[in-house]
Amino acid sequence: MPDLFDQTPQDKQTDAAAAGPRPLADRLRPARLAEVIGQEKVLSPDGPLGSMLAGQSLSSLILWGPPGVGKTTIARLLAAETKLAFVQISAIFTGVPELRKVFEAARLRHRNGQGTLLFVDEIHRFNKAQQDGFLPHMEDGTILLVGATTENPSFELNAALLSRAQVIVLDRLSLADLERLAQRAEQELGRALPLEPGARDALLEMADGDGRALLNLIEQVMAWKPGPPADAGTLSARLMRRAAKYDKSGDEHYNLISALHKSVRGSDPDAALYWFARMLEGGEDPRYLARRLVRMAIEDIGLADPQAQTLCLHGWETYERLGSPEGELALAQAVVYLALAPKSNAGYVAYKGARALARQTGSEPPPKHILNAPTRLMKEQGYGAGYAYDHDAEDGFSGQNYFPDKVRRPVLYQPPERGYERELKKRVEYFAKLREQRQKG
Repeated sequence: MPDLFDQTPQDKQTDAAAAGPRPLADRLRPARLAEVIGQEKVLSPDGPLGSMLAGQSLSSLILWGPPGVGKTTIARLLAAETKLAFVQISAIFTGVPELRKVFEAARLRHRNGQGTLLFVDEIHRFNKAQQDGFLPHMEDGTILLVGATTENPSFELNAALLSRAQVIVLDRLSLADLERLAQRAEQELGRALPLEPGARDALLEMADGDGRALLNLIEQVMAWKPGPPADAGTLSARLMRRAAKYDKSGDEHYNLISALHKSVRGSDPDAALYWFARMLEGGEDPRYLARRLVRMAIEDIGLADPQAQTLCLHGWETYERLGSPEGELALAQAVVYLALAPKSNAGYVAYKGARALARQTGSEPPPKHILNAPTRLMKEQGYGAGYAYDHDAEDGFSGQNYFPDKVRRPVLYQPPERGYERELKKRVEYFAKLREQRQKG
């Protein structure tokens, strides 16, 4: 049975001739794993892939990394080095009927002593049932699966598939990696980029760690009419800057809001502003950021600076009145204020402790002396008996017990010696001392 997903070299040459000149990214595709740029930590002899190849024990893999870092190239070269047939499909365009044909062709090869490396691009786009469909063919050796994904496999792939494949993390390319790639492109094209040093640096930054994007940008630059080397301003005017990779519903969204939150908690206003700006530049909804800033004020500052929550709410209201971009400045000021405010999670810890205690004690009733007694029967049952009205007590404090009779009094709120909570700590200690005296008396 012919494999609809394989092509002969003659087919590929015919297709390439019909399509015209090959793109630079295709012309520079490495022929050996040693030529791959930027993934030395996984391809080195001590790295996970290098170790597998050295021991001739290649297993199914999930290549997780951003676009343009070599996932497809690495999969193709792994097949070549292990003498496996390379079959590539995309989860976006492949349905169940096509998968059946792929598995059947792989089964025929397997019977004839030829293994198959099945490369599945965007594997996270397959649903859970489709992912399960790979399992029997992986287990009986029909295919060696190499999946590629830009999303966190822990969230997007089911546990059964993950248990049968090793996750390999690929990094975005550094500026040094991109410079090596640019030099390789210049060698291929036979001339240097017509850019001043500052413009060359700007070009590398535009690629944002994506090697394929850099090569596409280089093709555009090399197509310019001959002239003096362009400066950074000319480069920016002629090329559209690539938008930063930011998926408002994916990993990057959660990674960046985590970075913002932890920078605020760590009292670093510069880092907090940077991550705040990164999210705005990526197209994040400022209302989402406003909501999270209020959360930070409550969780990490709390009563150490009660004004922090108010300022965040005012910043949110200002944004709603002014909109973008003017209103974003109010949110940025809230970011700075939160980062520099005294930090305390005492209220948060006390709240979680109270919830845990509530679950533990179940339905224990309040002590009868603090229950109202609107009926004679309830009075006869002792409701309200012995209640001390605090305003009538000395210092306006009776010191009575307000916990259930069977619950030993805990200490939930423990304010630190920071910010306004210094004063609250004095009050907590003052009332604790009075309570002890009243109970003894």
